[in-house]
Amino acid sequence: MIVALTGQKGGVGKSTLAICIAAELLARKHRVLLVDADPQGTVRTWGEVGAENGRALPTLVAMGATMHRADQLPAVAASYDHVIIDCPPRHGDVQRSALMVSDLALLPCGPSAADAWALGASIDLVTEARTLRSDLDARIVITRKQGHTALGRTARDELMKSGVEVMRTEVGYRVAFAEALGAGEGVGTYAPRDAAADEIRALVAELLLWEKRHAAQEAPAPAAKAGRRR
Repeated sequence: MIVALTGQKGGVGKSTLAICIAAELLARKHRVLLVDADPQGTVRTWGEVGAENGRALPTLVAMGATMHRADQLPAVAASYDHVIIDCPPRHGDVQRSALMVSDLALLPCGPSAADAWALGASIDLVTEARTLRSDLDARIVITRKQGHTALGRTARDELMKSGVEVMRTEVGYRVAFAEALGAGEGVGTYAPRDAAADEIRALVAELLLWEKRHAAQEAPAPAAKAGRRR
């Protein structure tokens, strides 16, 4: 499973989700490659902090607008169970490259009107990629949600109008995410009893279910058995 955390708008939690998803998959004993495609380098900085603190980390690499080339990510990905790509906002060339090698585009979206408006450009980019990659799937994941607000309560209904399926799991605006990243950990190991950890575990379970269904759809149909001769 290769998942690209992508979108045109910054500040919606792409890097946080990429790190926490990769860390949770690692905790489940999967072989995980985490690709930092964002020049801001949040993933790389997190990895440096984690290494200094002696944390178990996924394999980290930095790649850019040529990652889709056969000698780059496709050549490396075969050694891993899952690849998670943290894409930068607005860098369309990097996002296009990531989408050319991904199975799933995961589009984090906050609950504000500005987040929803920016989502349109992200969906357009995925639609463009699908002209070359018809098997590319896409899902929206609600992030930074504050359930007690009117925006938080209505976010799902508004996003479902986009025509892209919305993940069941919603990720809240929680301090534990920032604290975990600052410690060089995933939130599941940093604060295992926090609601943030529950959300990431639920999101990863949903992604693994998606992978299972996607693999079943891609598998060739079994050959019909020859009839017995009379």
